[in-house]
Amino acid sequence: MVKIEAYLRPASLEKVQQALAEIGIAGLSVLEVRGFGRQRGHREVYRGAEYTLDFVPKIKVEVAVREVDRQQAVDAIVEASKTGQTGDGKVFVVPVQEAVRVRTGETGDSAL
Repeated sequence: MVKIEAYLRPASLEKVQQALAEIGIAGLSVLEVRGFGRQRGHREVYRGAEYTLDFVPKIKVEVAVREVDRQQAVDAIVEASKTGQTGDGKVFVVPVQEAVRVRTGETGDSAL
């Protein structure tokens, strides 16, 4: 079992959600985050004054999947969120040692 963490543009959320649903992954968590990578923020003009935004708004999508679904889920996220421009995001895959469904007590892959 693995957890996929994807830091993406907010505009790509709907496409990512649809792409994951198409491969049978319905559950995910979304957090609004701010940060920067190579993009290094951007400049904006407000009331004639120019200022730099160091942290760019992003979303963090988290989804837990079985090991056999790992590559298919990563590919779906990448294809759905790719624009070809700097700032498209990053995807990280982290191993999960244990999962427990609180309501039923199911563990492992059956908890997903």
